[in-house]
Amino acid sequence: MVTPFHPDGSVDYDAAASLAKHLVDQGIDHLVLSGTTGESPTTHLDEKEQLIKSVRQAVGKDLYITAGAGSNDTEHSVRMARSAQAAGADGILLVSPYYSRPSQEGLYQHFVKVASETDLPVMLYDIPGRTGVAISDELMKRLAEIDNIVAVKDATGKVEVGARRIDETGLAFYSGDDGLNYSWLTQGAVGVISVVGHVAAPSYRKMVQLVENGDYQEALQLSLELEPLVKALMGGGQGAVMAKHALALQKVIPSDTLRLPLAPAREEDIAQLRAALESFGLL
Repeated sequence: MVTPFHPDGSVDYDAAASLAKHLVDQGIDHLVLSGTTGESPTTHLDEKEQLIKSVRQAVGKDLYITAGAGSNDTEHSVRMARSAQAAGADGILLVSPYYSRPSQEGLYQHFVKVASETDLPVMLYDIPGRTGVAISDELMKRLAEIDNIVAVKDATGKVEVGARRIDETGLAFYSGDDGLNYSWLTQGAVGVISVVGHVAAPSYRKMVQLVENGDYQEALQLSLELEPLVKALMGGGQGAVMAKHALALQKVIPSDTLRLPLAPAREEDIAQLRAALESFGLL
């Protein structure tokens, strides 16, 4: 979920609570807070904690909330995981440490250290295009042996590898790439963690249900229909920027303010976004 900000850049907790309730009304059954789309690198520990509390109060106890605790500093990740648990999160999202490009053994020790410092279930986040390092097959098997490492958000783009890893590890895999949601679901993923779902949650919920029911052709058709929307929000790699602007266009959030280094979208990207939303009946 995006993290709404006031025009002055401070976190708008009321807007976050309202957005969370809106997304629940649209059919989502799991929220991820303080992930990439939530601008986690530029929100502080106290803000992350208050965000969880505000959203939890808004949506109640039944909705599953996963909180991002990723960092390239293991002790920082530990502090975020502990804080998230204290604030009421149900699970932790743990991205591979970025920029420092640790070895596979370094990754292992990082993940195990953070997982050992929380009672919550941990979802690994494998996105080498942003972190600079991928989780290997062997490391994935080792990590699957840790009791509270239970899931993976996969944004590697390698669905065939993920399908094999699902079989080999028993971990629950989620699509982390909206352009590949259909492919992931048909290859064994249990769900999708979606940016485009900010504006098209009912469609993705329907896609999941269609695949679960074996209606693959209808699910594929829905996926194809969603392609212009996926391209408009994700085509430039600025999902957080475009999702915020889309929600502001829909008047779901009052402001599309970002924190640097994220900058507002270009006019041509906004025009493409508006056209896609209008064509899908979302404006």
